[in-house]
Amino acid sequence: MSTLRFHAVKKSLSSKPIIVEEKERRSDLFGKNVFNENTMRQYLTKDAFIGVMNAVQYGKKIDRTIADQVSSSMKDWALSKGVTHYTHWFQPLTGTTAEKHDAFFETIGNGMSIEKFGGSQLVQQEPDASSFPSGGIRNTFEARGYTAWDPTSPAFIYGTTLCIPTIFVAYTGEALDYKTPLLRALHAVDDAATAICKYFDKNVKKVTSSLGWEQEYFLIDKTLAASRPDITLTGRTLLGHSAAKGQQLDDHYFGSIPTRALSFMRELETECMLLGIPVKTRHNEVAPNQFELAPIFEEANLAVDHNSLLMDIMGKVASRHNFKVLFHEKPFAGINGSGKHNNWSLTTDTGVNLLAPGKTPMSNLQFLTFFINTIKAVNTHEALLRATIASASNDHRLGANEAPPAIISVFIGEQLTKVLEELEGVTKGKLSPEEKTELKLNVVGKIPDVLLDNTDRNRTSPFAFTGNKFEFRAVGSKANCGDPMTVLNTIVAKQLKDFKVEVDKLIDEKGLKKDEAVFNVLREYIKSSKRILFEGNGYGEAWEKEAEKRGLSNNKTTPEALKAKISKDSISLFEEMQVMSKIETEARYEIEVEAYIMHIQIEGRVLGDIARNHIVPTAVKYQNTLIENVKGLKEIFDKKFKEVSKEQINLIEDISSHIEGINANVTKMINERKKANAINDADKKAHAYCFNVKPLFEDIRYHCDKLELLVDDEVWPLTKYRELLFTR
Repeated sequence: MSTLRFHAVKKSLSSKPIIVEEKERRSDLFGKNVFNENTMRQYLTKDAFIGVMNAVQYGKKIDRTIADQVSSSMKDWALSKGVTHYTHWFQPLTGTTAEKHDAFFETIGNGMSIEKFGGSQLVQQEPDASSFPSGGIRNTFEARGYTAWDPTSPAFIYGTTLCIPTIFVAYTGEALDYKTPLLRALHAVDDAATAICKYFDKNVKKVTSSLGWEQEYFLIDKTLAASRPDITLTGRTLLGHSAAKGQQLDDHYFGSIPTRALSFMRELETECMLLGIPVKTRHNEVAPNQFELAPIFEEANLAVDHNSLLMDIMGKVASRHNFKVLFHEKPFAGINGSGKHNNWSLTTDTGVNLLAPGKTPMSNLQFLTFFINTIKAVNTHEALLRATIASASNDHRLGANEAPPAIISVFIGEQLTKVLEELEGVTKGKLSPEEKTELKLNVVGKIPDVLLDNTDRNRTSPFAFTGNKFEFRAVGSKANCGDPMTVLNTIVAKQLKDFKVEVDKLIDEKGLKKDEAVFNVLREYIKSSKRILFEGNGYGEAWEKEAEKRGLSNNKTTPEALKAKISKDSISLFEEMQVMSKIETEARYEIEVEAYIMHIQIEGRVLGDIARNHIVPTAVKYQNTLIENVKGLKEIFDKKFKEVSKEQINLIEDISSHIEGINANVTKMINERKKANAINDADKKAHAYCFNVKPLFEDIRYHCDKLELLVDDEVWPLTKYRELLFTR
């Protein structure tokens, strides 16, 4: 075994788990390090508290006087907990979080100093916008950008730093982050959904989009991970032969959680409790060393913030337990990758989940209204929804037998399918009293209050109704939830807005009663959205053919999928709903195309380096050992040489062919990369990397993985799958 690999394995096997003791109830820990409503009641003046709550609940602007009071109280609270610095915490388009720490400390002359934190420092700061991805909105000589306080997401303490969630915009006002468009989309869906709710309940004043994410991840021994250049630099293994045992025995899923992993989880959950992240569920996932955690549902903006914060915390806590956490959607070939299912719903300020059937025909009609409009929205914008989960890493996972396919479809189950079929048969126009009664009793009135267990689950569906919510299963584990949530809430807001126009028109111009108008519009939506509904196996070739007949998009790669983001319809949608301008939309497209190119470029460089500088030299050395062995056999056996040395010679020839295969394909890859790099057009460059460079990865990997089976384990330079996945 190579020296590096030997010491890595030895060190990992000798590491002992950190035993984490939980001395307090989680309910007592929850939110202790958050400047939440309870803390604000203790620290803020009455006027300041009302001002912040009005901003949170109704979107009212906080004036500077109130901001000064809030900042002073926030500082006092933070100092009481040993905090020394503050930061505007934001989510730029890098896919990670960003922060710049400033001390509360200020000098006031004469050798004196104070702790200072004013309203202006709370409300706004100026990071360098040109150093973050901007899609051309900001140039190096146009550096100014602004972070601005988002009072709807409470400040929190992590370590000795007060973190203030903020939006991030350019000097010229364009959004440069995930949060800003999300907040706009949430406002749009609130307005549109509230207007529809008025048909059923005049008391509804606000509708909130809720999100419950499910975070899947791998835990790999930190020392073993550090011995793999590909994991260190790309977050995944670019080569490596499958272990003899993987997930084929189905013995890891929901199995007993390994002691070391459980210790990590317990410390992570304690950190989450202090930060107000309501994590509730933990379990083993399907693949070895793969796990999942999930929280209680929250308002979407806060849930997105919490997921971004969680991923950062997970990395830090994992390191303390000598783990490396992998969020890549497909870090290991041959076993399941990781996703981040986004469970989405809408809830009124009167406490009603709009995607949960009620106990009366009227509440069921409300449910059907939002249920069918959501289906219609996905049907209209399926290509755009697919684009929100496109990335170089998620391309490895989509359609790979543990994740939904790249074709967006909606699963609703047998029972609701029958309900929609019956509703489709509603008489067009005015209904007689008998028809109204029959409709409400036989169709609307018979939907059970709880649908959670009334239908099977379809894990091949990218967008499935699961009882009182829709589950967007295709989101990747590395992704920021802000992008898919922005698009989903925007398309639903647009659809609800159009729905209201159609219903009101039937009421005003045709003289239909409200229920009749609603039924008539929903009936047409059911007919026009049939193509998106699919209950079968999303992995099958038959579905691909059927989807093509239905006119559904099947964009299997990121360069193909991203095009939908800058279509005329998408740009018009975002502008109409005031979520993003054309400039912002096109900038994000450019950023994501560039990110795709750079990810494939980095992987190509790393793979070429490992193949030529690690694998080939090792194979050559082992081959030389075999050659010396054959020479010795010839001296000893002479006449029987050919018979005795046959297997050794075959082995030498096999090794030679794979070495040749590696060198030839690495050369091809480098040449294709050079050609791609010479292309100025970003779209064409991404296409070249996708279809000319990336396919050579598998050819190179094939030969490397074959050599892993042929070369002596004692000299193989890279930590193997069996060690990465089964060292606990």
